[in-house]
Amino acid sequence: MSEKPLILNGVELGENSKIGSFCLIGQSVENEELKTIIGVNANIRSHTVIYAGNVIGDNFQTGHHAFIQEKNNIGNNVSIGTLSAILKFCKLDDNVRIHTSAFIPEYTVIKKGAWIGPCVSITNTLHPTCNEAKECMKKTFCIIEEEAIIGANSTLLAGITIGKRAIIGAGSVVTKDVPPNEVVVGNPAKAIKKRSDIECPLNLTDKPYDD
Repeated sequence: MSEKPLILNGVELGENSKIGSFCLIGQSVENEELKTIIGVNANIRSHTVIYAGNVIGDNFQTGHHAFIQEKNNIGNNVSIGTLSAILKFCKLDDNVRIHTSAFIPEYTVIKKGAWIGPCVSITNTLHPTCNEAKECMKKTFCIIEEEAIIGANSTLLAGITIGKRAIIGAGSVVTKDVPPNEVVVGNPAKAIKKRSDIECPLNLTDKPYDD
């Protein structure tokens, strides 16, 4: 690949966007003719690959080597970290932040303002080698509700919903739905407190989260 970014036919790139070296934007899939739309003020860092058929809002950012498959719907002010992978048919709302080396599989829904920590893995099928796995994942994808926080190295099993403003502690394995505003930790993850109960151990603020 040329050091210059390769922007293929069918890509609509908004004004004031920056595309780093070795990027590939608009890669086609299965001989489909799909448009790729990226809003204004994008900052797409080097070696990022974005397949065709994505619709991406304004102020989009990636780290280096981000990978985004086809046919996703991504809102405004979304950030995808270095080495993170977003597979196809996902929906990421405005102000979602995904950190380094996260894995977001097909059909995942991440709602407004949610925060995904480094090395988070989300799953989307109950039995990966089953002949019906591709159909299964259309019904067993994960939903992360508004302003939820998923801590580093957490794993979310297929078909669960993380409630609005819930917090998943680092390294947790989440096997069932998490209610809104709950803090869960462990393997399997269990509730330990409410979001509003969290205090700052450094006494820098009364409450780390403004509830």
